[in-house]
Amino acid sequence: MKTVKFYTLGCKVNQYDTQVIREQFINYGFRELDNGLAADICVINTCTVTHRADSDSLNIIRKAIKNNPKAKIIVTGCLTELDAGRIKEIGGVSLIVKNKDRGDLFKQLKGRFRLKRHKEGASAASKGISGFSGRTRAFLKIQDGCNNFCSYCKVPLVRGHSRSRLLEYIVAEARGLVKNGFQEIVLCGICLGAYGRDLNPKADIVDVIEQLENIEGLLRIRLSSIELNDVTDKLIAKLSSSQKLCRHLHIPLQSGDDTVLKKMNRPYTAKDYLEIIRRIKRRIPEIAISTDVIVGFPEEKEAHFKNTAQLIKKISPLKVHVFPYSSREGTAAFRRFRGELDPRLVKDRFERLQKVSQDSSFNYKRRFVGRNMPVLVEGKTREGFWQGYTGNYIRVLFKSGLKLKNKIVAVKLKTIIQDYVSARHAD
Repeated sequence: MKTVKFYTLGCKVNQYDTQVIREQFINYGFRELDNGLAADICVINTCTVTHRADSDSLNIIRKAIKNNPKAKIIVTGCLTELDAGRIKEIGGVSLIVKNKDRGDLFKQLKGRFRLKRHKEGASAASKGISGFSGRTRAFLKIQDGCNNFCSYCKVPLVRGHSRSRLLEYIVAEARGLVKNGFQEIVLCGICLGAYGRDLNPKADIVDVIEQLENIEGLLRIRLSSIELNDVTDKLIAKLSSSQKLCRHLHIPLQSGDDTVLKKMNRPYTAKDYLEIIRRIKRRIPEIAISTDVIVGFPEEKEAHFKNTAQLIKKISPLKVHVFPYSSREGTAAFRRFRGELDPRLVKDRFERLQKVSQDSSFNYKRRFVGRNMPVLVEGKTREGFWQGYTGNYIRVLFKSGLKLKNKIVAVKLKTIIQDYVSARHAD
């Protein structure tokens, strides 16, 4: 039996895209390897959101070639769109497949590698997936591409314009995932809140949620990320009333300073962001907010940075993903702004904002210590603790002698320890 290995970098959408490819290989009779043995084919799904992502992607390609000396090396993902030349320079890559061509991946492979179809199944992205390898939560891509063109962001250049999947495909895929044992589905997209604007008739993210709420056995629906201006009153109302939609929103901020936000081409002010977060929290006091912030944007002053830190303190998020600015060729910021900051200054601001984030996370989680909360158990740590997440995305670890993987159990939250909360489960 032919064997295959997968290497995935980047976002939840990339994780989903790899699963689509994985199921294509399984349909052709391949066995997936996740150990140190060499495979016949290696697939690397790359990312290009930052310089670090580029470097990691290229290093993984080199590692796959070294560790699988006789394998066919297939590279796909966002790095292939504008940087195929850098991939070719490595030597040893058998095939480069751009994002738009992945749905026909095996049409290309069959001619090159003499592959024979093993069984019927999903063969294109529109047909979706039936499972999610190694996970108890399944990611379900409902949208791809982005029309926003933030000045720092390369993603629209490599993912294209916003495109929505038909609701009937989404519902059918979700039903299949639930049938195969998944109780939580995470809706994901490059610009999730843009879902449905390109459809006829038009639709929105709440329409998707309402269809999925009707699926028996689906206990949790989670949104991966949504832009501030896509958080509508309709969505807030649904978050407040739904018995299945998780009370957690990841809303990218990027900066808490209006001057920097304007340079970033972000369509809101710091005041807008704060007012919407406060409106959400008035309606849903227990909701968790997480966010993304870029430090070291060109010409960012200390006052700009302090405005960001102050806004983070005001919104008190569960988590802040802090990223140093990464200049991306082809973006507006690359063309317009040359005042890149000293790396030592960026590192200092990164560390200071990390501290603000940790304090905010502690303050949010402290509200739930002593409470009984349901947790979807995802598996065990190396130390033997069960781990999982509450509906509002608090990571929980606890001990139990029972077999609890992929079960939703009630635990009592006890002690905050770094990025998780220890808990007690009544065996």
